[in-house]
Amino acid sequence: MKRSPLWKISVTTDPEAEDAVAEMLGGAFAQPVTSYTDAETRQTAVFVYVQERPDWSPARQAELASGVKRIALSGLNVGPGKISLQRIPREDWAESWKLHFQPLVIGSALLLKPSWSRRRPRKGQAVIVLDPGLSFGTGRHPTTAFCLRQLVASRRPGKAQSCLDIGTGSGILAIAAAKLGYAPVDAFDFDPQAISVARANARRNRVSAKVRFRRQDLTRRPCRSAQKYDLVCANLVSNLLLSEMKRILARLRQDGVLVVAGILRGEFAAVQRAFAAAGLRLMASRAEDEWRSGAFAWR
Repeated sequence: MKRSPLWKISVTTDPEAEDAVAEMLGGAFAQPVTSYTDAETRQTAVFVYVQERPDWSPARQAELASGVKRIALSGLNVGPGKISLQRIPREDWAESWKLHFQPLVIGSALLLKPSWSRRRPRKGQAVIVLDPGLSFGTGRHPTTAFCLRQLVASRRPGKAQSCLDIGTGSGILAIAAAKLGYAPVDAFDFDPQAISVARANARRNRVSAKVRFRRQDLTRRPCRSAQKYDLVCANLVSNLLLSEMKRILARLRQDGVLVVAGILRGEFAAVQRAFAAAGLRLMASRAEDEWRSGAFAWR
């Protein structure tokens, strides 16, 4: 007997408005609310499931849109505020999302895969096991993928190279650096939950002893640093890259590589000009979707 589908009503918002949107959506449909934050895109999906197709008339949609608008008027950032209805086959809803997280290969050096994948690595290929969740980075976002490719491209086998991961999120870049042979590997993030997730991922990938994770605020780090790194990854929004450029560059060796990502296409030119004025040149760059990333070195 074929089972009837479920219906998913979701609102895409900013993490700042997550609680308010959840309260609004839960009250509108009298159902438990679930949310998922993907900080790679800096957006939160808040959603409910219902058994029967809900009233989706223009009036009902306008009512929900009005609820989102009220939240915005209260001073919270609602982000896109996009409201959608989706039909979910009941037999698939619990597992279908896994189809979006297939193994990812970065050259011949790295294989990233979720825990349910049976994909085997090639000879000499390092493996990172990482499941999607509240962690910020699974390697599939264009900015994270660019950073991973630069980690691979910058690695010189047999040479001692250090790595600093600023805004580590899930810890994926720091873990990849350790797997590739960078040492020491340091990483920090402002979010304590991110650090907790990153440490758990490092334990799962057996590199806890090779990566030092810390909860730290970039804006409060000293403007000078005695310790400098061969490679610095800063997967951050452009305004933070610009405002904290001196703190970031203070940690980069004179022969080191700086990898920056998390930048919207329209904002990359300003970032490039600022780093050029500081004495760096653009070595590599990639634009994908609305994002652009770059790798810099001192002139």
